[in-house]
Amino acid sequence: MKVGLYFGTFNPIHIGHLTIANYLVEHSDLDQVWFVVTPQSPFKKKSSLLDDHQRLEMVYLATKDYDKLRPSDIEFGLKQPNYTIDTLTYLFEKFPKHEFSLIMGEDNLKSFHKWKNYEQILENHEILVYPRLSDDKTENKFEDHPKIFNISAPIMELSSTFIRKNIKAGKNVRPMLPDKVWHYIDEMNFYK
Repeated sequence: MKVGLYFGTFNPIHIGHLTIANYLVEHSDLDQVWFVVTPQSPFKKKSSLLDDHQRLEMVYLATKDYDKLRPSDIEFGLKQPNYTIDTLTYLFEKFPKHEFSLIMGEDNLKSFHKWKNYEQILENHEILVYPRLSDDKTENKFEDHPKIFNISAPIMELSSTFIRKNIKAGKNVRPMLPDKVWHYIDEMNFYK
């Protein structure tokens, strides 16, 4: 089975995440996309995150009606902070018959050379890159790399940060979230 790994804190998961994942599973050779909920990114402060299991619950609620989209808590039991190479090594041991690809935004690709053991990741995994709107003209060190594929997915300039700020400001963000996720956030009074 060919699985796309979509890593993130998903704080919260929103329709942009779902749209990109669904596009990739429908318009590539991926059989499934797993939303890997990251307990602690090396680049984000833990204090700004909801509890790991609350974020996993939101991903579960967002994906439960989609056969090819799955939540994953695979990083919850791994050493903190999580590094992608460690997760990939663990997944390869646990699912030796699966082929794993990484899904990342174009903005993340620009700093990919700073990731722990990025060469080993590229040696063993394809990377599917979705576009971002950006004025940043930073040189892409990985242009024309045989394992990196630019995907013409819809550009979704929606962020979890934007959603959290707007909830705190009392704005209506319901159209930006899967319905079950919106109800869960509202019921739990998150981000206020």
